[in-house]
Amino acid sequence: MVDEVLQKNDPKIGFNAHTGEYTDMVKAGVIDPVKVVRTALTNAASIAGLLLTTEALVTNFEQEDKDKRPVEGMVS
Repeated sequence: MVDEVLQKNDPKIGFNAHTGEYTDMVKAGVIDPVKVVRTALTNAASIAGLLLTTEALVTNFEQEDKDKRPVEGMVS
């Protein structure tokens, strides 16, 4: 599917899943509203930033058990 669209060398040509045909998407009325695309990109950037921040915060933290008492009979 991607190969066929790329071979057309026309940015308006795409696959209309509703009809199952390769058509001029603008003439067929299959276009993405700018607000939807902008919102999707904003959300994707937000999630990417969250992942980068989270990755920087992940660490191993070893806790010492201060309440541990030696077993009876062991030399401490």
